[in-house]
Formats: sequence, structure tokens, C-alpha cells
Amino acid sequence: MSPLPHPHSRRQVLKAATSVAAAGALPIPFTSQAAAPTAAGPRPGVRATFSNPVVWQDFADVDIIRVGDTYYLSASTMHYSPGAPILRSYNLVDWEFAGHSVPELDFGPAYDLNGGRAYVKGIWASSLNYRPSNRTFYWIGCIEFSKSYIYTASRVEGPWTRLTTIDNAYYDCGLLIDDDDTMYVSYGNTEISVAQLSADGKTQVRAQQVFTTPSSVGTLEGSRFYKVGGNYYIFLTRPANGQYILKSTGGPFGPYTMQQVLLDLPGPIPGGGVPHQGGLVETQNGDWYYMAFVDAYPGGRVPAMAPITWNSGGWPVLKTVDGAWGTSYPAPNLPARQVTPLVGVDTFDGTSLKPQWEWNHNPDTGRFSVSNGLTLHTATVTDDLYSARNTLTHRIQGPTSTATVVLDHAHMKDGDRAGLAVLRNSSAWIGIKREGGRARVCMVDGITMDSNWNTSGTGTEEAGAAVPGTRIWLRAHADIRPGSGRPVTFSYSTDGRTFSTLGPTFAMGNAWQFFMGHRYAVFNHATQALGGSVKVERFELSAP
Repeated sequence: MSPLPHPHSRRQVLKAATSVAAAGALPIPFTSQAAAPTAAGPRPGVRATFSNPVVWQDFADVDIIRVGDTYYLSASTMHYSPGAPILRSYNLVDWEFAGHSVPELDFGPAYDLNGGRAYVKGIWASSLNYRPSNRTFYWIGCIEFSKSYIYTASRVEGPWTRLTTIDNAYYDCGLLIDDDDTMYVSYGNTEISVAQLSADGKTQVRAQQVFTTPSSVGTLEGSRFYKVGGNYYIFLTRPANGQYILKSTGGPFGPYTMQQVLLDLPGPIPGGGVPHQGGLVETQNGDWYYMAFVDAYPGGRVPAMAPITWNSGGWPVLKTVDGAWGTSYPAPNLPARQVTPLVGVDTFDGTSLKPQWEWNHNPDTGRFSVSNGLTLHTATVTDDLYSARNTLTHRIQGPTSTATVVLDHAHMKDGDRAGLAVLRNSSAWIGIKREGGRARVCMVDGITMDSNWNTSGTGTEEAGAAVPGTRIWLRAHADIRPGSGRPVTFSYSTDGRTFSTLGPTFAMGNAWQFFMGHRYAVFNHATQALGGSVKVERFELSAP
């Protein structure tokens, strides 16, 4: 049976598009056997159960590790900057934003929206790990099938700095730090290879192909590399409906044998796909879990978790519920600690953006500031939202959520456009148009890209109204349950209490080819001349 066409078979998709256009903590090592679940039930303060998806936001190609009693999850971000976000948890269920491993996408001018664009490029499946010997976090990933980059930090919050660039494309890689401190990278598509890095992690010492995927399986990619009980394991996905694992008892370079972990397993989200890819993690109690993701467009790819045991042959076995990935399981027997929720209010206090925010491409850092509010100066003269710099994005919370922005538009200039968008390759927005010295609130849709990610429509105003004063509340309510044509409704208020719907319902698409899901986005760009600005006083993400 051949694999399904899917975003994780991305090599051909991007090549075609390109041709056209907690510090100091020591981790507890893996153990040879998974401990049995605690029979006495959860301790006080511990959840009894958890529901899937664990996080209903777009975090694809997840890697997951534990350092001491803290868990970290890394994900793909494509063209969003900063890249490779890191979530933190203490119980594998409640997560908070912690930072980003790639502070800037400095891979060429297209990532600055300068002379080109980098949509569907950038940060793909990559790997995060922690090296106890120097108490350092490592992130590794390849960019555009060209070079591989390694970034390091002593704390996940940063600062992260680039350690090295390696002239080998470690496609869909997994980083293993062995018991003797040697670093290995597994990578590849169908043909799986292993590379050994130098002691300082800056160069490649050796690389060797270790496995060829049987034609009966098709494509395998999305490597994660582990050592468990003295055996080496490469965890691989069959996009987008299967998961397989390779085992070597003879060392990191094999030989490897293969077993199937899951195939065509019903997932926990109605209308969503098969959980796959992702990684394995062992708790400090010796229990094991698999954090995969589920294709759930229009929202994106969202993490789901299930328990793992190990059989007598040394192979992982997924715990299912009635032949499916469970919609709920007993929660890990781990103590709860307070984390910052993934929903809530941001008043842009302090002097920097919080880690839940990512720009569409790299921002012009001289044209925004944070100080008791976010000031966005116009950074681009364009009528194309996809070409406008300094568009700030936030993941949508599922299954439904509402984003509300408070905007002071007193300093907009004629021709400026500012507001709140639902952003993807098909987009719409509600916001302010400044023309003839007057401000109007408008709803615009028909903002589209073609299959090569070139702009095919810059938008049509569907409704508008004059608004008094210089302060406005803009709101978008999005339903991102899997399916085609899921609705977004836009509304506005001039007092923060009474909201009026504006324009027709915007229908989101659910094709996978753009990879990233729809996002809320705050923007301000000029169509005539630079010089205007808006102040974003408040952003609230709420969910029922």
C-alpha cells in the first residue's frame, strides 16, 4: 500500500515551489524497561485523566524531551519568525510557551520579504535535545534541503545562538546524545542515515546510510533517535497514516530491523487524521508516552498523546482504546505546577514580545516597539498583505476561539491598513482603512495565494462603516474543527461592550499543502507612503 499524499512528503512539494518562484538540571536517563502504571491512583494535585488533543493549537513535527522533572516540546514553524517554538510542561498535559530555538530566520533576503518570499520554506521537522555534560540545549535542523544548522542555549528561554553550519542536509532529523556524550543525528526520506558529530558538535565526523525502506511500506521520514536499554531506535513516520520504528542491538550505525507501531489508526479528533510523527518520552517515574500530532485543518497539526509500553522483545507498544487512539487516558502520575495558559490576555507589558508571538517572516525591528502596548509603524508600502512586513501572528485555539484586539489608530496615515486577520494562503481581515483623513472599519476577504504561494488576490472590501474616535475593538471568532469551509465571523466595537458583525462569514479551507494552519494576525501596512503607526493596547484569546 503506497503512502497517502501529504505535507510530510514535502521534499517534492517545496522543490517544485522553489523551482517556480531549565538550566543546570540533569536529565534522568532512559531505562531499559518501562515501569508499570501506578496502581494506587494519582497523588493529590495530579490529574486523573487527560483529553486529546493535549494542545489544540498548531504544533507540527513535534519533538519532546525531559530534563529532570521538566518537559519540553519543539515544533516546526516554516516561514514564521522566530522559529522552532518551545513549550514547557511539568505533567505532559498542561503546557506553556517558553521560547524559540531559532531567534531569526537569517537564511537569505526572502525571509525578510526582501526581493522574494519564503512561504512554506524555513523551519521544518527538526530536533531538540539536552546535553548533560555541558548543561546545554541543542536544536538542529536543515533549511531548504541545503545545509543543517545547530543552535545552542543554556536555558530554553534563551539567548539561543548559532553554533555551527554543516554542509549536509539532515532532512527530518533526530538528535541523540549517547551515554558516552557522543552526538548522533538520524535523518532522511526513505533512505535513512546516521551521522556522528564531533565532540564539540560543530562538524560531521561520519555519515552512513543505515536503512532502506521496503517498497511495501513506501516512504519513511521524520526521524527521532533514542537509546533505550542498550538498544538504538530510530522512530519514523509514514506520511500521513503510519508510524514505524527501527531497532539496532549493534550500535548507532546498525544493522537495523523494523516493526510497525501503528497504521491507519483512527484518531481522537472527529474528522482529523491518523496520529503520527512526533516522539517518545520517559517520565521520571519510568512511564513512557508518545506525543504525536493529528492533521486537523483548517487549524493545522495538533499534538495528541498516548501511553507506551515495551514488550519482551524490546519494541514499543501503543496503548489504544477500542482499537483507536484514545480521546482520553489516565493522566501521567506527575505533580501539577502552575504554567501560563495558552489562552488569555496580553497587554504587551515590558519591552519585548512574549513567546506566543511569531512574525510572518522576519520583522523590521526598527519599526515596532513594545512598552505598555505594541506600536506597529508601517514597514511596507504594498496592497498585498502577504508582502507586508511586521505582520504579527498568534496560533488559533481549537476547537473554537475568539481573538479580540484593542487598537488605537490615531496616528494612521492616508492609505494605511491596520487590523486583525485570519491568515493563511486564503485570508480575510477586519480593520481600519484610513483615506481622505478619515477612518473606516472594513471587512476584506478574497486574499489568496496560488499553488506556488504567489499572491493571486489582494482582497475585496465586503462591508464597511464609519467609526467615531480613534480607538476600536476588533474581533474574529474561528471554528477550526477539521473540515472544509469552517467559518470565521468578524465584528467590531467602539466601546468594548457592544459588538457589531461586519461582512459575510469567511470560509476557511482545509487543504494541507500550506502545512501551517490558519492564524490570527495583527497587521499595519501602508499603500501610499510610510510614516503611520497604530498602537495595539490589548490582545485576548478566549475559548469556551
